[in-house]
Amino acid sequence: MTRFRCSCGRIAPLAGPVLPLRVAFGLPYAGFGEAVGLGVNMKGNVLETARSGVQVRFRPAAPEDASAAVPLIYSSGPAAFDFVFATSDGGDAQAFLHRCFVDGAGEFGWRNHWVGVAAGRVVAVGAGYGADTKWPFTLAAARQILKHYGVGRALGVISRGLRVESVIRPPDGDMHYLAHLAVAPELRGQGIGRALIDQLMSTARAVGRHRVVLDVAASNPRAEALYRRTGFQVVGERKSRLGNAWGKVPDHRRMERLID
Repeated sequence: MTRFRCSCGRIAPLAGPVLPLRVAFGLPYAGFGEAVGLGVNMKGNVLETARSGVQVRFRPAAPEDASAAVPLIYSSGPAAFDFVFATSDGGDAQAFLHRCFVDGAGEFGWRNHWVGVAAGRVVAVGAGYGADTKWPFTLAAARQILKHYGVGRALGVISRGLRVESVIRPPDGDMHYLAHLAVAPELRGQGIGRALIDQLMSTARAVGRHRVVLDVAASNPRAEALYRRTGFQVVGERKSRLGNAWGKVPDHRRMERLID
């Protein structure tokens, strides 16, 4: 997880000092609910749901989305985020994620995310990126971790991030990795998760990638079911024995989908 690129939400690697870090915890995509037979109508980057009449427009994230987007990113894998970013002296994972998002750089920065907006409110978030982000994300994470935690605490954060990467592997080769996927709890089950995935798949096509990958917690069958319905298949599973007083990282299943 950490080649060190702050990537906890998928548990994407973090980026640490001089280490090839990338904390990218593939933090699960826990926020997705099921999208069953909703009569969803997609028009470009706009989703209209027949069930509630909610209209969701997808767009690239912006710094001002932080207050709504960060809690959603955190909800995509709270146990893993807390395992890596919470500290014994009260350090808070969401506070770190907020700093990274507003900073803009790296895996947790706003530039790496898309958001879904309904009635002027951010209700969905997700990210997609390839192996070519390794060093830019690593350097950004190293800077962000050191600035937020200081040298003493940063070493522990980086170490935990690297350990998570043994469960949630960072992207390599030609894969396009989806991470930090989440939908507001009150709007789950209305097709928004599926629409978010479609949006991120379109960005993968736009950059010429044909293999899309994500990790899902084995303890989250609802999200796994959604990914299966959108064409993903399980291609492997990694067991986890990682845990501390703030969080226990669950086993994760890697899922993959090929696109034209």
